[in-house]
Amino acid sequence: MKIQRYSFGNIVINGIHYTNDIKIIGKRVLSDWWRKSGHRVEPDDISDILEAKPDIIVLGKGDPGQMASTPGLADLLEKKNIRLIEKPTKDAVAIFNRLHQEGKNVAAGFHLTC
Repeated sequence: MKIQRYSFGNIVINGIHYTNDIKIIGKRVLSDWWRKSGHRVEPDDISDILEAKPDIIVLGKGDPGQMASTPGLADLLEKKNIRLIEKPTKDAVAIFNRLHQEGKNVAAGFHLTC
């Protein structure tokens, strides 16, 4: 799994171009990721990621970074010993690629626009 390129509204993963928000769980890319509250990420918005039991979740907050996790999600992840990394999407892509290359058990959600 390699994110090859990100620009506002676009991401290329393993040669496939996506223009909607995505999640990466294991070797799967799930496109058209919608959240209940738009720019807020709640536990229900990533229930499929939580079921996969990653050690790390990377959230790409968009550019410039308006999306964010809710306090409830942060608390839940802390209780489950899952590390949460939230960064603007450009930075989150680089972090995800590095962690994945290192063999870490990482999942991600990327907001591609604001």
